[in-house]
Amino acid sequence: MYAYLQGRFIDKTPAQIYVDVNGVGYEVNISLNTYSHIQNIEQGKLFTYLQIKEDAHVIYGFFDKTEKELFIQLIGVSGIGAATARMMLSSLKPEEISRAIVQSNVKLLESIKGIGKKTAERLVLELKDKVGKTVAENNILVTSGNTLQPDALNALVALGITRSMGEAAVQKVLSLEPHISGLEELIKKALKTL
Repeated sequence: MYAYLQGRFIDKTPAQIYVDVNGVGYEVNISLNTYSHIQNIEQGKLFTYLQIKEDAHVIYGFFDKTEKELFIQLIGVSGIGAATARMMLSSLKPEEISRAIVQSNVKLLESIKGIGKKTAERLVLELKDKVGKTVAENNILVTSGNTLQPDALNALVALGITRSMGEAAVQKVLSLEPHISGLEELIKKALKTL
C-alpha cells in the first residue's frame, strides 16, 4: 500500500522512528541495520511494508529496497513473522543473511535469537533459489561499476531470454571483449552466443 515514506525523521530509537510527512506522523518499526544508516540524518526516505492484522496496521521501514525485499522473502517462510524477520535484520546485515542462506550456513542463521535449527533449515530450503537470484543480480551491479551489464541483462530478459542464460551470454561476451562499451553492441553479441 505504501511504497515509501519521505519526510523528517522525528524521535528515533533503534527499533522505531516517527516520520513526519507534511505534518502527518507515521510510526515506523525499523531494524538496527536501518537505524545505523539513518541515526545521524534528519530527513530522508524509508521504503515501507504495511502489515495489516486483525488488531493493528503496522508499518515497517527499510533504508534500502534490498533490505525490504529480503524482509518480504523472510516473512513468506512458514514460522517467520514480521518480528522475527526484523530481529534477523537487526542481528545480521541483509547481505550476511543472504549469503548464509545461499551457502546453507544453518549455524549462522541459528545464532540469531528466535531462530532454531528447523527454522534455519526451512529458511535455506525455501529461500536458497530466490535469494540466490537476488545475490547474483546484486553482484552484477556491484562488479560492473556501471549500468552496461545490468541494462544488457534486463534487455535480454525483456526479449524472453531466461535470466541465467542472459547472464551467461553477457559474461561470455564481456570475457572475450572486456572493452565493449555500447549497450546495443553488447546485446547483439550476447544474442549471437545463445
